[in-house]
Amino acid sequence: MSESKTSNRADLAIVGGGAAGLFAAIWAGRTNPDRRIVILDGAKRIGAKILIAGGGRCNVTNEKVTPADFCGSSPNAIKKVLGRFTQPQTIEFFAELGVKLKREPTGKLFPTTDKARTVLDAMLAEVERLGVKIFLNHRVENIRPPSAADERPHFEIAGPWGHLVAPKLILATGGKSVPQTGSDGHGLEIVRRLGHELTPKIFPALVPLQLADGDPLKQLSGIALPAMLQLSETSGKRIETVHGDMLLTHKGLSGPAVLDMSRHWIAASSERAVRLSASWLPEFNEDALQAELQSLGRRSIRGLLRERLPDRLVDHLLTYADIPPEQTGVDLSKMQRKNLVTAVCNYPLDVTGTLGFKVAEVTAGGVPLAQIELKTMQSRVTPGLHLCGEICDVDGRIGGFNFQWAWSSGYVAGVSV
Repeated sequence: MSESKTSNRADLAIVGGGAAGLFAAIWAGRTNPDRRIVILDGAKRIGAKILIAGGGRCNVTNEKVTPADFCGSSPNAIKKVLGRFTQPQTIEFFAELGVKLKREPTGKLFPTTDKARTVLDAMLAEVERLGVKIFLNHRVENIRPPSAADERPHFEIAGPWGHLVAPKLILATGGKSVPQTGSDGHGLEIVRRLGHELTPKIFPALVPLQLADGDPLKQLSGIALPAMLQLSETSGKRIETVHGDMLLTHKGLSGPAVLDMSRHWIAASSERAVRLSASWLPEFNEDALQAELQSLGRRSIRGLLRERLPDRLVDHLLTYADIPPEQTGVDLSKMQRKNLVTAVCNYPLDVTGTLGFKVAEVTAGGVPLAQIELKTMQSRVTPGLHLCGEICDVDGRIGGFNFQWAWSSGYVAGVSV
C-alpha cells in the first residue's frame, strides 16, 4: 500500500493522509484518473485518527447535519461546503465501497461492523484502485510556493526523505489535536508561511474539562448521567446551553455534553469571567423541583432524589446543601429548600482547565473560510493550493460532524484541483 521512495514529480501532492486527505485523493483520482497523485504522511501507519474515532467504531456522520452543528467560520460559508457533498451522499459513497452504516438512537451513524478499520480499509482499497500512491514516514518540513520566475509553476515540497515537485497541492494536515497521530500543528505553521493568516486563537475542542484540586465531584468518579450544562457570564447572561450525557472522572468532567461545552468554555473564559453550572435533573426546572419538595410531606428528601439520581451523587448533593440524610420534606426550612434546588438545578462547576490537545478530538481555529474560495477550496492567497479538513477554521459538535466536514471539504478540494 505504501511506498518508501518517491519519484520527485507528481501532478498532485496531498499532504496528510487522514480522513480529508484520503477523501480528496479518491475524488481527485476519480475526476482525473490519468494524473500521478501522491499522498505524503509523516506517520508510520495511515489513518490513526480514523481508527481511534468513536471509541474505535468511527462515527462516520450524523442522520441530520446543518451549519448550526459547527463553530468557527460563518454558518453561511460552512453551509456552502456541506451542500457540495451532503450527508446522503456520504451514506451512498460508503455503501458503494461496501460499508453499510447504521443509525444509533443519538442520530450517530456507524459502520454495521462497529469497526473503524472497516471504514479505513474500504477507503485505502479505493485509493489503491485509483493508483494513488501513499508515502508514509514522509513528514513535510517545508513547502516553497510557485514563483513568477518558474517556467512551469510548481510547489517544491521537502522533508528529511528528499523533495517532490507538483503544480497542485492539497493541504490536509489536520490541526493540533491528538498530536501523537501526526497532527501536531506543523501544517498550520506551513500554511502560515504560505501566506495565510490563522485565527487569533487556536485551541482544543471536544476535550474533557479539569476540576480544581480537592473538588468533591472527583470522588464520584465513574458516575454517568444525563445533565444540562449552562455557561453564562457572571452577570447571568447566558452564553451556551448543552444537554447530554455527562461522566464524572478522577480528573474532572467528560462525556458528550462536556465535550460539546468545552470549546465554548475555553473561548469565553479566555476573554471574561464566566460561570459553568450543571443541572443534574434536566427535566426539572427550579420551580418544578420547589413544588415537588413542598408536596413531599413526611417522605425523605434522600428517598425522592435516589429515585432519579445515583446514590453517591445524592449523598454529595445533600451534604452540599447542608441537609441531613434522614430529613423529610415537612422539616425542610425555606433556606434548605433553596440550597437544595441550587445544588440539583444550578450546581456550580469549578473548572480550572482542559486536558489539552493531547486528548482533544478536534482543533478549534485555523484558516478562516474567508481566505478560501469555497467552490473549489482553493486558497485566495496562493493559487494552486487547496485546503480541506481540520486545518480550516471549522469544528463540529460531537456526533460525526467533524467527519462530515472532512468528507465535504475533501470532496470539493479533490474534484476541483
